[in-house]
Amino acid sequence: MPKDAAHSSPRHAIGIVARRTGLKPDLIRAWERRYSAVEPGRTDTRRRSYTDADIERLLLLRRVVNTGRGIGQVAHLPNEELRALLSEEPAPASYPVTTASESVPPGGSETAEPYLTLCLAAARRLDIRELELQLERASVALSRHYLLDKLLMPLMQKIGDLWQRGELRPIHEHMATAVVRSFLGTWRAAYHGSANSPELIVTTPARQLHELGALIAAATAAHDGWHVTYLGSDLPAEEIAAAAVQKEAKAVALSIVYPPDDPLLHEEIRRLRRLLPRTTEIIVGGRAAASYAAVLDETGARRVENLRELREELDLLRSPSDPDRL
Repeated sequence: MPKDAAHSSPRHAIGIVARRTGLKPDLIRAWERRYSAVEPGRTDTRRRSYTDADIERLLLLRRVVNTGRGIGQVAHLPNEELRALLSEEPAPASYPVTTASESVPPGGSETAEPYLTLCLAAARRLDIRELELQLERASVALSRHYLLDKLLMPLMQKIGDLWQRGELRPIHEHMATAVVRSFLGTWRAAYHGSANSPELIVTTPARQLHELGALIAAATAAHDGWHVTYLGSDLPAEEIAAAAVQKEAKAVALSIVYPPDDPLLHEEIRRLRRLLPRTTEIIVGGRAAASYAAVLDETGARRVENLRELREELDLLRSPSDPDRL
C-alpha cells in the first residue's frame, strides 16, 4: 500500500491509538462525541478504526491542551493552526509527550524544581512571607497546569512525607496549608464557569485531615470551567451528600492522603454512595486512594492517580454518555 494511502486508511483499534497517544480510550471517545476532534471509521462489527492521520491529530491536540488551552477551544482548528499555536509557546514545540500524567514545561530554562526547593525551605523556617513570595513568582514563571502538576502537588507530597517521618512538625504543615489555601483561593476566584457549567463538590472524608490535595483538585477543576464548592477537610458522608444535593452537583471529588488503613473509611464511602443521587459521580484521588481500591470499585467511584487523570475524568463527565463503549 502506498505511504499516503496507509496514512489515510482506517486500520488502528482504539487500544492502539490510546497507547500511541497516551490518551485514555474514554477521553478519545469524549473528544470525538463532544468536539468532533477526529472522525474514525467503523469496521464491519461497528468498532472504531483510526488512521495514522487521526493519531497524528490526537497527538497535536494533546500537546496543545497540555499548554493550558481547553479542548473545546482548539478541537475545531486544522492541524496547521494547532502547530502554529505550539510554535507560539515558550516551550519547544518538539517537547516529547510520553505519559498521561506529564505536563508541558513552561519554556526556556524555567522549571518547577528551584521553586520547590525554595518553598520547602520557607516551610521549614515557618517563613510565611517567603513561601507566599515564591508561590507568586512561580505563578508568573510557570503555566497554570505545570504549576499545579510540578510544584504544588510535589510540595504537598514532600511536606506530607517529612511530617510522617518526623522531620517536620504539625505546625509546619498547618502553615504551608494555610498559605497554599490562600494562594489557591485567590486563583479559584479568578475563574468563573458559564451559567451552564456543572457543579463539583471537593472535600476530604471523615478523619482525613490533610487537605492540600483537595485544595489543588478544587483549583484544577475551577481552572477547567467547573463551579467548585470547596468544603474543607474531615467531613462525614451525610454532610458531603447534603452539600451535593443542595448544589445539584454533577460529581463529588474526595482526597484521601493519610492514613491508608482506616477501617471506618470503607463504610463512610459506602454510606456516601447510598446518600448521593445516582446521577452524582464520586471521584477519588490522593496518595492513599489506592489502599481503598476495593471499596472504590465496589461503589463505582472513579479513582485518579494524578491531576492529568482528574482533568480527563472531569472532561468525560461533561460529555453525554456514549452507547458505544467499545
